[in-house]
Amino acid sequence: MVRHYTSLISDYFGRFAKHRFPALIQHAINLCYVKLMGVDMSRFRDPCDYKSLNALFTRPLEVDVPMPRAKSKVISGVDALITDAGKVTEGKAYQIKGMSYDIDALFGSYHEGLSKKVEGGEFINFYLSPSDYHRYHMPLDLKILSATHIPGKCYPVNFLLLRNKKDLFIENERVVIECEDKKGRTHVLVLVGALNVGKMVLTFEPRIKTNSDIREPQHYTYEDLHLEHGELFGWFEMGSTIVMFSQKGSMVPEVAINQKVMFGDVIGRLK
Repeated sequence: MVRHYTSLISDYFGRFAKHRFPALIQHAINLCYVKLMGVDMSRFRDPCDYKSLNALFTRPLEVDVPMPRAKSKVISGVDALITDAGKVTEGKAYQIKGMSYDIDALFGSYHEGLSKKVEGGEFINFYLSPSDYHRYHMPLDLKILSATHIPGKCYPVNFLLLRNKKDLFIENERVVIECEDKKGRTHVLVLVGALNVGKMVLTFEPRIKTNSDIREPQHYTYEDLHLEHGELFGWFEMGSTIVMFSQKGSMVPEVAINQKVMFGDVIGRLK
C-alpha cells in the first residue's frame, strides 16, 4: 500500500521540525511560530531555549500542576478544546455535532466487542491546537490492558474537516489504549493523528512507531501496567485529538462542549 499524501506531508514537516538550524535561524523560526500561533509560554522556557521546532512543540512544563487530592476526580490530561461530548448510543459517537461514526471501526479488529463495554457511557473529544501544550497525561488512575497502533491517513482535525469529512477519526492514524479503573470498569483513550503530526509517542510502549512504513495494525498487551492520574504517558509532535470513552455508570462528566480545558482541570468524577 502506497503511503497517503497526508502522511508524506506530515513526514516531511516532521523532518523540518526536528532539524536543528543555526542558532539565529532557529530563534527566528521559534519566535515566529510562537507569535503566529499565539502560544502562551508563561509555563515554559523562553522560545529561544529550544534547539528545534519539534523541541518547542513537545516542550515539558516548567511549573508544577496541582492535582486534586480526591482520586475520584477525573482530570483533563491535556490542554485542549472540548469539541464534542455525550453518550455512546447504538455503538456510535460524534466527531462533532451531526457527524457520527462507528466506534467498532474506530477501535479496530483487535478490540472486537469493546464498543459494547462503553455503550451508554460517556465520550469526550479533546482537540489540541498547534498553540497548545502537546504532552498528554493520565486523566485518572488506570491499569493499561493494551495499546493498538492502527496506521492510517493524516487528515487535519480542524473544525472544517470535523464538520465535512465523514469518518475522519476512523480514516486517520490512531493509537487505541484499553484501560480499567480500580473497580474494573472500562475506559478507552484514542490518540488520533493529524496533518503535520509527525509522531504520536507513548512513553510505556517504544515499539509503537507512528507515521512510519508500518501498514498493518500492531497490538501490544500488558499484565501489570498501572499509571496514576496526572502521570505523563506521551506526546504529539504537534497538535491533534484525544477521544476518551468511559463505561456506562463509571463517571459523571463535568465539562461542556466548546469549553477550553487545561491539564489538571477537573472534568468529571468517578461514581
